[in-house]
Amino acid sequence: MSGIIIIGAGQAGSSLAIKLKTLGYEGMVTLIGDEPVAPYQRPPLSKKYLLGEMTLDRLYLRPPEFYVKQGIDLRINTAVDAINIAEKTIQIGDEILGYEQLALTTGSKPRLLPSRIGGKLNGIFSVRSLADVNAMQSAFDKGGHVLIIGGGYIGLEAAAVAAAKGLKVTLIEMAKRILQRVACAETSNYFRDLHQNRGVKILEGVGLDNLTGDGHVNGAILSNGTTLNIDFAIVGVGILPETSLAEAAGLIQNNGIETDSWGRTSAPDIWAAGDCASFPFQGDRIRLESVPNAIDQAEVVACNMLGSKQDYIATPWFWSDQYEVKLQIAGMNAGYTNVVVRDNGSARSHWYYKSEKLLAVDAMNDPRAYMVAKRLIEAGETADPKIIANPQSVLKELLQK
Repeated sequence: MSGIIIIGAGQAGSSLAIKLKTLGYEGMVTLIGDEPVAPYQRPPLSKKYLLGEMTLDRLYLRPPEFYVKQGIDLRINTAVDAINIAEKTIQIGDEILGYEQLALTTGSKPRLLPSRIGGKLNGIFSVRSLADVNAMQSAFDKGGHVLIIGGGYIGLEAAAVAAAKGLKVTLIEMAKRILQRVACAETSNYFRDLHQNRGVKILEGVGLDNLTGDGHVNGAILSNGTTLNIDFAIVGVGILPETSLAEAAGLIQNNGIETDSWGRTSAPDIWAAGDCASFPFQGDRIRLESVPNAIDQAEVVACNMLGSKQDYIATPWFWSDQYEVKLQIAGMNAGYTNVVVRDNGSARSHWYYKSEKLLAVDAMNDPRAYMVAKRLIEAGETADPKIIANPQSVLKELLQK
C-alpha cells in the first residue's frame, strides 16, 4: 500500500481526508483512528449528548458509509505503534504500511489526576471522548453530588449539564478565579454569577489535596481543609497535545508537533494539523485547541500535500454553551491592557484592547457583537471604545468606515 495516510480520525483528520478527495486526489487515502466509532463531533459531548438531547448518529461528522463512497479507507479501533521516517512506513501490530505522505492529526488528551491523590479511583471522569461521556452517563442519571475539578470551559460546561439534570454541584478552581487563564475578570464574573444562580457552588483559590474512597471515590479533601462527600468527580484541568508517536519518531516538538506555515513537520513528507500541531502566528508560535482551527488548518494542509503553497493564516474563534447562554469568542486576548464592556441587558460583550488596538471579544448571547468584532479583527481594524461602550450605538456601522 502507498498513498496518503492520516493518523488521527477526529475533526482534523476527517476534514483533511475529505478535502483531499474534494480536490481530486485519486490515490489511496487511509484514515486511522483508535476509537471504535467513525469520526464525530466532540463539542456536543459535554452538552447536548450528555443531556440526552443528541443521539450518536447525529454526532457523526459524516455517516460511516460516506467514507466508503469517497474511497477513503477508514480504519477505526486501530492503534498505530510506530512511524519509521527513513523507510516511510507506519506499524500497526505486525502490519507495515508504506506511505507517500503522512499527516498527523492525533489531537489532544486530557490532563489526569495523579494516582497519589486518588486519581485512579473509579468514578473519576474526564470529558474528552465518546467513551468518557458514555462512562459517566449513568452517574449523571443517578443524581447525587458531583465535584468538578477545574474552572475552565470544560468544567463549566459539565457543571451546567449537571445542574440542569438536578445534581448537587461543587466546582473548585485553584486559581484566584474561574477562567483566569483564558478570559478577563468581567467574563469570569459573568459566568460565576450564571452558575451560582443555578445552584452551583464555586470555590475559587481552592485546590484538591486528595480524593478518598475504597475502590470508588466517595469523598474529597480540599486545600482549605474542607471535606466533601461526593458520588463522582469530573476532571477538567486542561488538555495536552497527543504527540507520543511523533516524539518517538524524532519529530521536533514545540508545545505540540512543530510545523511551518504550510503545515510541514521537521521530517520530509510528514504534516500535522489540529490540536497536536503548533504553527507560526503573528511572529510567534501557537497551538489552537478549537474545531474551527482543526477544520481550517487541515484543509490548508490537504491543499499543500497536493502541491499548493498556502500559508495557514489562523482566524481564532471559539464557542461555549452553558444553560441558555451562548458564548462566542473571536480573536486572541493575549497581552490585553483594558476591557470595554457593552451591556444590552440580555446581550453582553467584553471587548479586549491592547492600548487602542482591538484584540478579541467575548460575546454572551450577542451574535451581532461577535460578528462585527470578528470582521474587524480579521481586517486588522479597531473600534472606538466609546462607541463600543454605548449600548445605543449601531455596531454594523463600524464595518462601513
